[in-house]
Amino acid sequence: MPKLLPLLALLLAAGVPQAVLAADTVFVVRHMQKADGADPPLSTEGVANAQALADMLAKSGIKAIFATQTRRAMETAQPLAARLGLTVMPYDPGKPEALAAKVAALPGAVLIVGHSNTVPDLIARVGGREPVTLTEQDYGTVFVVTHDDGKVSHIEVHPAH
Repeated sequence: MPKLLPLLALLLAAGVPQAVLAADTVFVVRHMQKADGADPPLSTEGVANAQALADMLAKSGIKAIFATQTRRAMETAQPLAARLGLTVMPYDPGKPEALAAKVAALPGAVLIVGHSNTVPDLIARVGGREPVTLTEQDYGTVFVVTHDDGKVSHIEVHPAH
């Protein structure tokens, strides 16, 4: 229970319902804003938002972080991984069932960084019972899936100014 207190404070401050805290939690986010080009890095805004994501989730009890091998997804996950002393584990977006099985086998909270066309399916595969949609312009929404009831809540990432 003591490990849940920082998560409770974080989620209540962000306006996320208390139901999120009942069991293992999976945070799913699309990579942050990207620059142009093939396998682009994060833009300046994306870098700021990746840092804001790390600030937001630093005390959430995350024990594992997964991201696709794209540069933008890895760069989104890296600030939080560095802060928590974790290694970002790559996953194949073409094999979401394998990722869902890995996540299901892990205790504690997990972060998954995906893409606009994979996040809705990932949410469903990790137990989310509420459908979500994303467009190419959607960045910064962290979907929070709780294993006890499949509820899907969300928090918005906002960089400090």
